[in-house]
Amino acid sequence: MTITPIKKEKEEKVLFEINTQGVATVTLNNPDKHNAFDDQIIATLTTIFNDIAQRNDIHVMVLASTGKSFSAGADLGWMKRMASYSYEDNLKDANALANMLKALNFLPQPTIAKIQGAAFGGAVGLASCCDIVIAANKASFCLSEVKLGLIPATISPYVVNAIGLKACRRYFQTAERFFAEKAQQLGLVDEVVELESLNNEVNKMIITLLNNAPLAVRAAKQIAFDVAYKTIDNDLLQDTSERIAQLRVSTEGQEGLAAFFEKRTPAWQQALNAYSTAPTSEK
Repeated sequence: MTITPIKKEKEEKVLFEINTQGVATVTLNNPDKHNAFDDQIIATLTTIFNDIAQRNDIHVMVLASTGKSFSAGADLGWMKRMASYSYEDNLKDANALANMLKALNFLPQPTIAKIQGAAFGGAVGLASCCDIVIAANKASFCLSEVKLGLIPATISPYVVNAIGLKACRRYFQTAERFFAEKAQQLGLVDEVVELESLNNEVNKMIITLLNNAPLAVRAAKQIAFDVAYKTIDNDLLQDTSERIAQLRVSTEGQEGLAAFFEKRTPAWQQALNAYSTAPTSEK
């Protein structure tokens, strides 16, 4: 089914679909401009991500795009308009992008970026905000901002988290283009496959995620955020102990443990057979 998050005139460049298994696909649909984004697309994405975050019927989100390129980053027409803005207007504009990236990064559901082609500038930020990145082997990446006298500012927290400080010190400054295998070595990409296998590989990852308890998956993602870089002290020990105790006595935890010991399929897997056996098509 298709969800209309905001006004119809904005929906064409961003598609939002949810299937019966609770998989949401958000698709950048501006191939004539290599899926570059502007202020309207950023607003649309922010609305969609905030909507997804509130929905218990969505269990996985895939971020994809149409055409040969994943995304060229900022739209040139939008950048030209921004050049004539005041500092205050530029700050407001940058805050909108920063809020969109934050909404994507902290979605409670697991997120998969499906990268079929070039991902430049802000598109590297989109990939860095996703939990899992699957890319075609000929996909390319570039943090190109310094070529325009700019910096990868709003995306920087997520890119540094994805590829580390040392790599960012290089690629933020050089604006070198690198390909999927290098992106995998850096930690930006998780899986590299042939383009014709991209859909199937994404579907395999979706099935892997859907096989797991949905509330536990959310809790697992959240704990990764919450314990990262924390001092291992009594407060952290108590917090992590409380979390596992809560899940053990929860309805989902009880069902999962019971299914394991009874050697049966847990309730959340019962709807998966139709999805996992359905044929896939490559675009």
